[in-house]
Amino acid sequence: KRLLKKLGQKPVFIIGNGQASDSLSLKDREDLISLKASRLAVKDAYQMAGLEAKDIDLVEVHDCFTIAEILALEDLGFYQKGEGFVAEKNGEVKLGGKRPVNLSGGLKACGHPVGATGIKQIVEIVKQLREERGKRQVKGARIGLAHNIGGTGGTAVVHILRNGG
Repeated sequence: KRLLKKLGQKPVFIIGNGQASDSLSLKDREDLISLKASRLAVKDAYQMAGLEAKDIDLVEVHDCFTIAEILALEDLGFYQKGEGFVAEKNGEVKLGGKRPVNLSGGLKACGHPVGATGIKQIVEIVKQLREERGKRQVKGARIGLAHNIGGTGGTAVVHILRNGG
């Protein structure tokens, strides 16, 4: 923490994380509009952090397709199943909304860098929590969540970060 302050940077801490897996084969999944791996990973991350979805200020989700963002918001506990589209419709996921999502532009806006997607998400959350995002800064953001998937949703990783200063 002292080294970061010496460098002029605010510390950011990972306070929760979770990883889970499910069947890689779509035909073997219990639900085609939900990713079990995401639900299990976020449950572990929330438990480790001692938080709930309502405590998260901003989110970076794996939005490889438009529908993926909506489904992720439901799987991560921000909306009930079938209601994630409301966030988009009402502007709740935009800057200034209830819970901004993918202010970096999401995966495709950043070239969907396979293998580096998770790093890009963490960098965005860290910069937001350090108040280094200028015009797209979430005012007062203290806690951010990054959600990444692989293998068509067969694996999921969730990290929860908190600003430390």
